[in-house]
Amino acid sequence: MKNLRINSRISHISILLLAIGSTALVSAAEPDYAKAALEMMKSDFKAKGPATMERMVQQDEAQALCSANPQGLKAKPAKKLEQAQLATVKYPADGQYMGDWKNGEKIAQNGRGMQSSDAMGSVNGGNCYACHQMSKTEISFGNIGPSLYQYGKLRGTSPEIVKYTWGKLYNAQAYNACSRMPRFGHNGVLTEAQLKDVMALLLDVESPVNK
Repeated sequence: MKNLRINSRISHISILLLAIGSTALVSAAEPDYAKAALEMMKSDFKAKGPATMERMVQQDEAQALCSANPQGLKAKPAKKLEQAQLATVKYPADGQYMGDWKNGEKIAQNGRGMQSSDAMGSVNGGNCYACHQMSKTEISFGNIGPSLYQYGKLRGTSPEIVKYTWGKLYNAQAYNACSRMPRFGHNGVLTEAQLKDVMALLLDVESPVNK
């Protein structure tokens, strides 16, 4: 009986080791899907105009870190990333943060830009309504981001709020590591003049955002 139990245990251990070995072989044999997808993009994508290969396949340090941690970063590396991104923010050289809110509304409504059919140097839109509610008159808006309706009315226009808002538009990752919001200034999506117009849309008391 004792030998039977020993043989049974050995048999169970052998089966377990075989299963582990088989799993390891399957895992080792699995293709690298990320690498395959990258190679496919490189072979199939045709760069044209503002739609460049670099924009498709090259990531900076922040993008690579966020891609490697899809569930989010822990507090310490998140803070480190935010500090590094905040250092990239370029504030207006003339000290003027506010443009024309009417132009800002056009930028917020415009989702076009950086496509292969666009001319080099053409002006991009911000497509803000795709993610945010911004005014009570526009009923077509997304909810990926928080509502910005009455942004300035609720927060005021103190120097701290103005500077924070500029930084958030310029590089959202400066205040929220791995934010899904585009880094409009950092990546050259919007010009300084356009950023000023969007600032006015958010903060000007006459803007529909603050009605």
